[in-house]
Amino acid sequence: VQLQASGGGLVQAGGSLRLSCVASGRTFSSYALAWFRQAPGKEREFVASISRIDSTTYYADSVKGRFTISRDNAKNTVYLQMDGLKPEDTAIYYCAAQLYGSVYELRVAKYKDWGQGTLVTVSS
Repeated sequence: VQLQASGGGLVQAGGSLRLSCVASGRTFSSYALAWFRQAPGKEREFVASISRIDSTTYYADSVKGRFTISRDNAKNTVYLQMDGLKPEDTAIYYCAAQLYGSVYELRVAKYKDWGQGTLVTVSS
């Protein structure tokens, strides 16, 4: 599946952004979906994921209670609503897909399909 992420930008601390990721193909509902992020000089890290069928969600501790992942299978789109943004949330955000995958899969290497990334900058 091909993924196209959008919605990044510059926001002040405490603000909100909503990222979107649109997928091509007709088997979108067969994919577990996730958002990862990579800050300058750091490794890519898991942010949030959502299951294929019942939309079970899972979050990194660092974003729990502030970020919300959701999906619309009719629109082939996964979202990441980010509230209460902090300067440490500054990173390039990537959406990823795993065919028949688990919502609890946090490892970067297990996701074969990736979007191009969208930059989120949070100023203090």
